[in-house]
Amino acid sequence: MEIRIGIANTGRELNFETNEAAADVKKSVAAALDAGATHIALADNKGNSYIVPTASLAYIEFGTEESRRVGFVA
Repeated sequence: MEIRIGIANTGRELNFETNEAAADVKKSVAAALDAGATHIALADNKGNSYIVPTASLAYIEFGTEESRRVGFVA
């Protein structure tokens, strides 16, 4: 699944793909925001970790869980 995170006062987005289910990522983000956590820790499918401060979150966009098709569609 692709995740796109917008950070306030920054012109770029944080984009990465993860093997976690969309529901699990949404629950962990919502739990961190509800608990007043200072940051959210996420990991991509390559083993990289990302720590994003919750105070500067502008938005989080969750992509589809389907893999991209390769080739031409007739």
